[in-house]
Amino acid sequence: MFKNPKIFSLLFALISLSVQAQVDSSKNKLHKDSTSRLIVKARLSEIEARIIDSTKLKTFKPDPAKVVWMGAIIPGYGQILNRKYWKLPIVYGGFLGCAYAITWNSTMYQTYLTAYKDILSNDPANNSYLQLIPTGRTVDSYGGTSAFTAILKSKQDNYRRYRDLSVIATVAYYALTIVDAYVDAQLYDFDISPELSIRFQPTLLKNDIAATHTLGLQCCLSLR
Repeated sequence: MFKNPKIFSLLFALISLSVQAQVDSSKNKLHKDSTSRLIVKARLSEIEARIIDSTKLKTFKPDPAKVVWMGAIIPGYGQILNRKYWKLPIVYGGFLGCAYAITWNSTMYQTYLTAYKDILSNDPANNSYLQLIPTGRTVDSYGGTSAFTAILKSKQDNYRRYRDLSVIATVAYYALTIVDAYVDAQLYDFDISPELSIRFQPTLLKNDIAATHTLGLQCCLSLR
């Protein structure tokens, strides 16, 4: 076909150079693609590492000692430090109830104490005990002065005891709020919702009497 061998050699050299150039171009392109992929992977890994680090930094864990001290100084502040804001109405509602019980029992105790002192004084001007008698009734309705005096003394003692019990209940409730805050701080990151899984599977039971084994059913309970 080609009569001149020089022309054939020249064409062959040109084709070889073209093929080599395409191969080199493909290799360069593959190398660039692989390099860019490595760069992208490295950047993604760096971003992921930053996200994990930021997540670790944002992880909240209350300090139990601080929770106890602040809860002891300011009632309910331990629940605030634990971010258990829903407990605040319960805490302060309980304190309001205790304060009302102390106030009511103290008022009634002072009322009956004053009435008891007045009835013992035999002074007509000191008649506060008459305010405790319902309308239409008199001291004689209760069996006389001595019987009514005993009633006043009993009421006085009862309300004094109720007042003291209210104070004790308030102190106990105050300690309970501190314990609650401390337990919440200790168990803040503790998983208290375990996943129980149960499965049944066949098994071979060892038979001590016979040489053979007995086919049975095994129940497996796993706690995750």
